[in-house]
Amino acid sequence: MEYLGWALIIICFIIAFIGLVYPIIPAVVFILGGFLLYGLFFTFSDLPWWFWLIEILFVILLFGADMMANAFGVKKYGGSKAGIWGSTIGLLIGPFIIPFFGILVGPFVGAIIAELLFTRTSIKQALKTGVGSVVGFLTSVLTKGIVQIVMIVIFLWVV
Repeated sequence: MEYLGWALIIICFIIAFIGLVYPIIPAVVFILGGFLLYGLFFTFSDLPWWFWLIEILFVILLFGADMMANAFGVKKYGGSKAGIWGSTIGLLIGPFIIPFFGILVGPFVGAIIAELLFTRTSIKQALKTGVGSVVGFLTSVLTKGIVQIVMIVIFLWVV
């Protein structure tokens, strides 16, 4: 039973890292799921209140980092709110249309289309916004990956 518990916990953590590049997968939910599985298979008493407090703060940070990195990338490259929305929609749709590469192409194309259709910017500016959306996404993936690693390291340190 111990092996099954650890196997499920590790699977949750792996799915969480897959969620970094497939935003449709709620990565942080799978990390929390791994913690809860540990409590169910073993004991919750190994996970003190301060552990849960730290992890919840990291969850809030993950949600904030995701939104802020995309918005920052688009805004830094001169994009508008339409570019942010287009990038976000492209990020969600892209991987389904073009597996693997859609994760980068989706936000790029989404930001460009939104900028051209809704804010009527020039092609040059729309392309800059598209690049900004990809930079924002990659920054978000890096940031979330580091935070997820820290969350798991704290968990392993506690148990």
